[in-house]
Amino acid sequence: MTTHGFTLTAEGPFEFADSLRFVEDWPATSRLPSDGRTLRFAYCAEADWRPIGVSVTGVPGGVSVSTTRPAGPAIRGEVARIFSLDVDGTGFAKLGDADPVLGDLLRLRPGLRPVCFWSPWEAACWAVIVQRSSMVVASAIKQRIAQRYGAEVVVDGEPFPAFPPPVSLLDAGGLGLPAQKEEWLRGLARAALDGLLTTEHLRSLAPEEALAELRSLPGVGPFSAGLILIRGAGAPDAFPGDEPRLFAILREAYGLAEDAPPSAYRRLADAWRPYRSWASFLFRATAYGVMDDRSAQDPS
Repeated sequence: MTTHGFTLTAEGPFEFADSLRFVEDWPATSRLPSDGRTLRFAYCAEADWRPIGVSVTGVPGGVSVSTTRPAGPAIRGEVARIFSLDVDGTGFAKLGDADPVLGDLLRLRPGLRPVCFWSPWEAACWAVIVQRSSMVVASAIKQRIAQRYGAEVVVDGEPFPAFPPPVSLLDAGGLGLPAQKEEWLRGLARAALDGLLTTEHLRSLAPEEALAELRSLPGVGPFSAGLILIRGAGAPDAFPGDEPRLFAILREAYGLAEDAPPSAYRRLADAWRPYRSWASFLFRATAYGVMDDRSAQDPS
């Protein structure tokens, strides 16, 4: 099979090995086989909703990428977003000069950037599937949906199922989910086809506006909205301000009172601009080994 290659170069510190270790432990992607050097996956490209296979290997200062079909600027941008290589990270390390707590984490994991879902659409589906469920069960359900309704793409000789595009789930039933969740997924499919669940649209809005718009979608509460914007669209500077797990981590790290109001956390996060998403990710990834993407209480 013909493959098409390109290289993405990071601006600022970046270690692909850190990204790969995160993916290996992340429940949303932990079923992907790994040889410890190369990440292979398939997804439906946001640019055209057609399936594509991707193979990514670390190189000094970035990554080497090969794809199963020609990758124009849009798809290259998608792969860059997945690894947060579409953002200049040179200023991120400097935040530690003013915030010693964050500085300790930056010294511990200087090359770790947020690893995103393959698309905001897939992030939104995960946010619904995982609600009030264990991440292990949710991962298995998501995999079954991909195998039943998605396309199979061969990457480096190995088959990978791509999670289906919105049109494939618009009228789909029998997803192995409660009826309410299946209805939410259909609503999200309509939103995606209307252009509301795209990286371009979500990142064109102010973070607060994007979060409010996401919360208006079916099955999306505050936590899920933040997940879709930050880990789906890859917005580098958003802080949901309503995330109990992150608040607990920050309380311990900064010695905040148990009853500290949300405004106290927002003030902390203001010092991380324009990398509030990156700093939040680093705190959560370091505290738990991987990001805990389960939203037990959504929607609100």
